Amino acid sequence: MAEKTFRCRVVTPTEQLLNEDAVYASLPAHDGLLGVQFNRGPLITELGLGELRVDFPDTGKAHGGSRHFFIDGGFARVAENELIIIADKAIPAERLGATEAEQALEAALAKSVPQNAENPAELADEIRHEQDAARLKVRLAKYAREHGI
Repeated sequence: MAEKTFRCRVVTPTEQLLNEDAVYASLPAHDGLLGVQFNRGPLITELGLGELRVDFPDTGKAHGGSRHFFIDGGFARVAENELIIIADKAIPAERLGATEAEQALEAALAKSVPQNAENPAELADEIRHEQDAARLKVRLAKYAREHGI
């Protein structure tokens, strides 16, 4: 029996990263993970910081598999068996270098809020977001390296 699929597109302001049939996608909505499968009801949601995982069908040419992406902000729309992700930032896991990601994490962890900051709470949130993004990039880069992606 053939797997039921939906179209999955991932775009940023500068490029299209994916335009393929998928059987499942797990995406980072602003309020938690959201799963999408064939015949998912329509929705529009804001994206947060997190990992997008897209699972592909088994076909005569390929044995399914998954791709992983770093996502930071944007929107997703599901309608008529099509998922469109318009991300502010999206990077395929295979493009993330572990060394660069670890250096970015070290730099982010070294940041702190200056005592004379005008808006310390806002600056603390920005630093925390940068640290979380760097941690995610490290995890995805290691995953890609371990799986030979």
